[in-house]
Amino acid sequence: MKSDRILGAVTLAVAIAMGALASQFQAPFSYEPIGPARYPILLAILIGACGAWLLVKPGPPAPWPGGALLRKVVLMFAALIGYALVFEPLGFMVATALLTFALGLLFDGTWKRVLVGGLLLGPGLYILFDRLLDVVLPLGTLWAFR
Repeated sequence: MKSDRILGAVTLAVAIAMGALASQFQAPFSYEPIGPARYPILLAILIGACGAWLLVKPGPPAPWPGGALLRKVVLMFAALIGYALVFEPLGFMVATALLTFALGLLFDGTWKRVLVGGLLLGPGLYILFDRLLDVVLPLGTLWAFR
């Protein structure tokens, strides 16, 4: 089968859609010198380049994943959809810590290590992006005091 080519085509299509949607981002005020659309557009370019590489790369195609690997891929996508759903209510730190924990367990990490990884990665990335790079990230609507 040509699973790598299929993945490349799907990845390239997602990158094009992501770039098109990101180019429509409008902010009511400019809080970043380059605007809110630049990060997703840059990611779309990188993702598209990876998808294009999978389409044209030399070598034999990889076999289609089956059994346990396919189950892990499906669960990974479910975890990413869950991350998107809880991102705003729980905030970046908690959602990222939970995603890190879930993916770590999914890919055979020990629960102690993935717990430590999640507890360090959520706040660590928040500090990196929000404080050092001035990318505004949500703290979570559930934690807001009214």
